[in-house]
Amino acid sequence: MISFRDFALRRGTRLLLSRVDVTVHAGWRVGVVGRNGCGKSSLFAVLKSELEGDGGELDMPSRLRIASVAQETPAVPDSALDFVLAGDEEVAQALRDEADAMEREDYEAVALAHHRLSDLGGYDARARAGRLLHGLGFAPSTHEQAVSTFSGGWRVRLNLARALMMPSDLLLLDEPTNHLDAESISWLEKFLDEFPGTVVAITHDRYFL
Repeated sequence: MISFRDFALRRGTRLLLSRVDVTVHAGWRVGVVGRNGCGKSSLFAVLKSELEGDGGELDMPSRLRIASVAQETPAVPDSALDFVLAGDEEVAQALRDEADAMEREDYEAVALAHHRLSDLGGYDARARAGRLLHGLGFAPSTHEQAVSTFSGGWRVRLNLARALMMPSDLLLLDEPTNHLDAESISWLEKFLDEFPGTVVAITHDRYFL
C-alpha cells in the first residue's frame, strides 16, 4: 500500500502538489491525468525516491520493487534481446556468472549459478524477453539487431519492454502508448491486466485508461 497524507511538492518556488491525500492499494491500476507541467512526472520521481516532498507524509513498503521506463536509450551495441533481458538484473547477472564459470571450467561455480538460475526462472528469461519484444511489435528478425541501429520510436519500445522485464511490485508508466500501434497497445493492455502488481500510468490516451 502507498499512502500520501497532506503531501506537498515544490519545484523551485512553484507549488506543484498541495494537500494530496491518496491511498493506492496493492494490485490497483491508477491513471494519473492533468495538464502538462502540473507535476505528474515529478510525482513519479517522488515514488522513485529521486525527489523529496516539501510537506506531509508518504508511506511505502521499504522493500517495494519499482520498475519504470527510462527516458533515454543509450546507443549500445547490445542486441535488442539482451537489452531487454538486462531488465531482470538478477537473472542477467546469474547468466553472466554461469558463462564466466564455464569459461574458467569452474564446475562448482557453474553448479551454483545453475541453481541460482533455476530459482530465478532464468532459463526461461530469453524466451520471456522475446515474447515482450514480439508483443511490442518487433519482428523476430530484429531481436538480435543492435540497439544502436533502431530509430528513436523503436528505442522507446525497447525501454518499455525492458521495464516490463523487471521483476516489480509497482510499475510506473509515463505515456506508455506513445509510439505504439493499435496492435501493440492491445497487447500491452492484456499484459497489464495479467500483471500481479500495482500499475500507475500517466497518460493522455483516454481509450487506454
